[in-house]
Amino acid sequence: MLSTAAFFASAQTTEEYIETYADLAQDLAEEHHIPASIILGVAIHESAAGKSKVARYLNNHFGFKGKNSNTEIRSAYRDFPTVDSAYHHFITFLKSRNHFNTLFDKYDQYDFKAWARGIQRGGYAHSKTWASQVVALIKKYELYQYDNRPADYIEPTDPRPVYQPKKTSKKTYTVKPGDNLSIIAKRNKTSVKALINKNGLKSNALKPGQKLKL
Repeated sequence: MLSTAAFFASAQTTEEYIETYADLAQDLAEEHHIPASIILGVAIHESAAGKSKVARYLNNHFGFKGKNSNTEIRSAYRDFPTVDSAYHHFITFLKSRNHFNTLFDKYDQYDFKAWARGIQRGGYAHSKTWASQVVALIKKYELYQYDNRPADYIEPTDPRPVYQPKKTSKKTYTVKPGDNLSIIAKRNKTSVKALINKNGLKSNALKPGQKLKL
């Protein structure tokens, strides 16, 4: 049977999870200048808001792998004596790894989007959509309200990729006596099939003076 704590963790809602750990996240955020929303967002994502087995049996809310002494489940994830210690370890982990410790100087404690992308780039998770999933959770549950943003804080806009239309080749070739598609293709580093498709040719017959798109 599950312990009372484990049963509560399996039954609690995400809102209840946030209410339980928001103060801890805010204390860590204030001390280490990292968004509280990031701490909560990562914890919710990695622990299914405290409902995953790793969270319930190992107090591991951040997906850290390692040895554990638990006899109730077999897992490749490490255990923690308390959930609070897992939260503190998350900060220690970020500050002790070269891929992550630069984020504390690079980003302010309110820009959760930049932090999420930076943590993903550092290799925290293998999923290419990890950062966007964490950001989606932060927005869904309005976790940014725990960041204590200044009233005049302006959220940085997401960089948008500049649209660059594909360059279309306007290069042409004028057919000379003795030319055929194979010769022209080889000379211009293309293929016979590409010449046929680009020029809508119905046969391989060519006429001197005929212009072909390359």
